[in-house]
Amino acid sequence: MPRITRSTLESPSTSAEPAPPGPASPAVSTSRRTRRRASARFAAVLGIAALLVSACSSEGGRADAGGDDAERAGGVDTERAGGADTEERTVYLITHAVEGDTFWDYVRSGAEEAAAKDNINLVYNSHREGAQQAELIQSAIDAGADGIAVTMAKPDAMTPAVQRAIDAGVPVVSLNAGEEEAFDAGAFAHFGQNESVAGEAVGEYLDEQGIEHPICVIQEQGHVGLESRCDGIREVLPDTENLYVEGSDMTQVASTVRAKVDSAGDADAIIGLGGPFTMTILDEVQSSGSDINVGSFDLNADIAQAVVDEEILFAVDQQPWLQGYLAVDSLWLHFHGAFEPGGGLPVLTGPNIVDVENAESVLEFADAGLR
Repeated sequence: MPRITRSTLESPSTSAEPAPPGPASPAVSTSRRTRRRASARFAAVLGIAALLVSACSSEGGRADAGGDDAERAGGVDTERAGGADTEERTVYLITHAVEGDTFWDYVRSGAEEAAAKDNINLVYNSHREGAQQAELIQSAIDAGADGIAVTMAKPDAMTPAVQRAIDAGVPVVSLNAGEEEAFDAGAFAHFGQNESVAGEAVGEYLDEQGIEHPICVIQEQGHVGLESRCDGIREVLPDTENLYVEGSDMTQVASTVRAKVDSAGDADAIIGLGGPFTMTILDEVQSSGSDINVGSFDLNADIAQAVVDEEILFAVDQQPWLQGYLAVDSLWLHFHGAFEPGGGLPVLTGPNIVDVENAESVLEFADAGLR
């Protein structure tokens, strides 16, 4: 029976077990202008994600809660999930998760679903710093990992470790951050959104709303993905301003944001780059009495509800559950066919812009822990 192993090293607290997924939710469409901004080389691989989700699964989906005799891994009923009749393999999922950021609960949940289906022993480790992530990669190599899925938010520190894994015969995929650097290091696939494209999509959306001077709140300096989001917005709206906060200290985030809102001048929007940070930003904006617009990169149930309630203007959904699922499932496919999805290009899971016009369609899935 596949097993799910979690490290306690700077990993976020686990959220409640997601409800059983039903049929896949419809894709949330972006505006025509947004679609045009996504380059053809990325758009060409969008359909691969849908193919991977259905690959090698006889039934799919989680079981209902309970069932004394159900084989379970990480809360997933492996019998109902159509568990693969293949040799058990051990895969390490190593992320840059910051403690308390529930975004990573979605990634882990998707990875666990794929692990249960694919007879994979999943070991989860995380550390926010690239040097420590590199050490975790080396530990996985030393422990005899069959495959590694990794985020590369700080690639300079991690590239040598990824290359050592590949040199040792351990296949590597990347997810969420650092797709170009991961491919350069030798990863055979990447699952996520192109952050520059996502930033430009947000810039165009804000431009359509008449916004000219957004503040982009970055919770982790040196994170290539977060910087790319703000740079992408700035490509469309040159007056975009960066505000740096310490993401591991939400009290500091709140005080820094409040001080900025109180002295914002002609700034007309403030954008959080993660669900928990956006909710803190919203609290500070509301308590200050400011009428500045609030937007979000990344989605969770609270963000989706706030968009429905028109408290948050928009959210960008990169579908983290899907990133975790595809990363693990792609390694299983590689073990059993040497498949390399994407053909050397990233498989995109976003950006999908969610606003008041379409938020209701994703709210139930956000409440279930899937979006």
